[in-house]
Amino acid sequence: MKYSTKNIQATKKTRIEKLQEIVKKTVEEETLITENLTNPPEEILTRSQKISDKVASFGGSWAFIISFFVILTFWIVFNVLCFTRFRFDPYPFILMNLILSCIAALQAPVIMMSQNRQEEKDRKRSENDYLINLKSELEIRALHDKIDILLEEQIKILFDSQTKQLRILESIQKKLKP
Repeated sequence: MKYSTKNIQATKKTRIEKLQEIVKKTVEEETLITENLTNPPEEILTRSQKISDKVASFGGSWAFIISFFVILTFWIVFNVLCFTRFRFDPYPFILMNLILSCIAALQAPVIMMSQNRQEEKDRKRSENDYLINLKSELEIRALHDKIDILLEEQIKILFDSQTKQLRILESIQKKLKP
């Protein structure tokens, strides 16, 4: 079997077709992943969810802690130092304790609602990380397939070249034998 230019061109053509097939497959799969990552579904929040997020973000901030401390300090100082007729909550501060208990009772479930929403966001973020890892795996597989095709073609060319060299050596050997 002779190794002609037609065989080389046919080999190159089949190799290119195989590579194009792999690229098409990868691009199709990658497009789906890329669309999911670049265009996540729009998050629709109810009014109560927006309020719970705002309360949780303010309730867990230094602004809340400082303002709360200032209000409590003012409350205590005012009720201790003022004359008896202006005091609205004398020393055991029963009204203040009631207000603090109500704030804690209302704030805890609102913060829990916000934490549940944050957990959902974290779950979506981990799904996106999974999709990114999957995309990387697909790219690596495509590269492996491309390398395998190139190696297969190189081995085929080397085998054909060795066969051709062997025939040439046999013809030289026949010519050298008397």
